[in-house]
Amino acid sequence: MPRFGDKQLDIREQNVAVERVLEVTENPRHRYLLQSYLRHRYLESAGRYQEIFAPEMTVEHPFYRFSLIGQPRFALDGRPQVEAVYQHWTQTDQCVFYVEDESVAVGDHLIVGRGIGYQQRLGAELAASGVDADADAMYLERFQMVMVWPYDDQCRLIGEDLWEFDDAEHALIKLDPADVLTAKQAGELLEPLIKPLPPFDLSFLPA
Repeated sequence: MPRFGDKQLDIREQNVAVERVLEVTENPRHRYLLQSYLRHRYLESAGRYQEIFAPEMTVEHPFYRFSLIGQPRFALDGRPQVEAVYQHWTQTDQCVFYVEDESVAVGDHLIVGRGIGYQQRLGAELAASGVDADADAMYLERFQMVMVWPYDDQCRLIGEDLWEFDDAEHALIKLDPADVLTAKQAGELLEPLIKPLPPFDLSFLPA
């Protein structure tokens, strides 16, 4: 597992903040949303992106928006576009994320997270975008993020809004090859943490 300064990053700890909130949440709807949120994030990093689109988890036409420092704003409109990004990340081992110092809040129709994220990034793609990077290496891109995930009445994800609100923590960390996780390795590490959702029932509908 890679290090950042004196911190050891562990993909199995990417959702500790969500787990803590779930432990103290009693509202049935909010608990279901947090369980779906956990499952989505683990599936994404495990390379099991197809399962994210299960009808009980995601609406038929999701919409994602991204605003990241140094990149043009962009959106993903509909499942084909969203799924294509997940597929590309999985095939290139860029589905691996780490998260630290996260705060999480849940409401009837959204979950909000704020923290520091890391994503494995191909040096070749960074170099192609104009970044001074070794095209043959893998990097961790570090960023301060806020994520807002809206949900419908049936607790299905409508989309994601993600933005990098400050560049103070932004960094590119060149990884030693021994510290690079493949999507397959990530999936093996996360598999014990990926839990099925409970059956949806009327108690999960908003008041």
